[in-house]
Amino acid sequence: MSAGVAPRDPARRRWLGGALALAAAAMARRAGAVSLPPCAAAAAWPAWQAFVARHVQDDGRVVDFATPDLRSTSEGQSYALFFALVDNDPLLFERVLGWTRHNLMGGNAYDSLPAWLWGRAGDGQWRVLDQNNATDADLWIAYTLLEAGRLWERRGYTSAGLRKLQLARQSLIAEVPGLGPMLLPGRTGFHDGKRWTFNPSYVPLQLLRRFAAVDSKGPWRALAASSARMISGSAPVGFAADWIAWDGRAFGIDPAKGSTGSYDAIRVYLWAGMLDAKEPLRAALLRDLSGPAQMLRAQGKFAEKIDVVHGVGTGAAPVGFAAALLPYLAALGEGEPLKTQQQRIPAATTPAADALPYYERNLVLFGQGWLENRYRFSADGRLLPAWRSRPCSATT
Repeated sequence: MSAGVAPRDPARRRWLGGALALAAAAMARRAGAVSLPPCAAAAAWPAWQAFVARHVQDDGRVVDFATPDLRSTSEGQSYALFFALVDNDPLLFERVLGWTRHNLMGGNAYDSLPAWLWGRAGDGQWRVLDQNNATDADLWIAYTLLEAGRLWERRGYTSAGLRKLQLARQSLIAEVPGLGPMLLPGRTGFHDGKRWTFNPSYVPLQLLRRFAAVDSKGPWRALAASSARMISGSAPVGFAADWIAWDGRAFGIDPAKGSTGSYDAIRVYLWAGMLDAKEPLRAALLRDLSGPAQMLRAQGKFAEKIDVVHGVGTGAAPVGFAAALLPYLAALGEGEPLKTQQQRIPAATTPAADALPYYERNLVLFGQGWLENRYRFSADGRLLPAWRSRPCSATT
């Protein structure tokens, strides 16, 4: 297991990272482990490079330095895998996957879902702090393994991704009265016998479309429809909630978490904005999530927290929210609000960008990276990274 937080000396990190990369590349060539398509160089991505320098240790652990336990989460590991694939960096991908497998899955990548939380415990030891899973991270890990297998022609990744889908089918999908198949946010703690609890940001439809294409016997197509119904049905005035409840008849406020839409809900608009124009559920979903666009037009700014029942916002929205709204505003053709939100995001190499916390930087990578055409999702959920469509030059 990782011995905590690696030294943050940039020079040492560059040297050690380069040495590890060269050694791994040599081993991969000898073993024939990495097979990349021709002309596969990715364009420089300063925001991702800055994130790696700050938050990704040399062993592949992603650290949230803003937390007292210096935690790592399955969410953070899953996002890093995705961005490493978008950046066409198989060596970093393997390091992140290796740390995730050994520390969150007990070394068993095929027969377990990762624990969601790892960090420094009260006794000073570094270990898993909560064995429960986080379903959104599990979906992103399965998806990224499948797409890494396809894009990098690595059958082992494809097999691992399919196994993750099988585990999700066995552990995380419930037949919910009045809704049909639904993904629970985790294995335990989300059904008390009377009420079901869901998180609308945990079910990007792109991922479910891809799962339906590769696992036709699974309930993924039905899950996409029921998830879209959940998102729309729980946004009565156009704003997504962080958490919602279902009592068998209607969606309502989760009594434990309240009527707030904030740091979780911002991803609902992000995922919806990145849907392909041919996605049949896209138009209705964007219509039912009209709240942010209306607020920006009326007030010129978004809020950190939204009362999703009354549509009233409080607090200044952080920079990461501006980035998350970019695909959503682009999909709606909201040119002026889009420009305003773009201007809020600092350049990747500035101190202001470096000061952004872990979660906001992830939102910047997703939203701004999409707007910069670094990746897209097809209607059937395939990842379309820019490096796969970049033409060959005389030097490649």
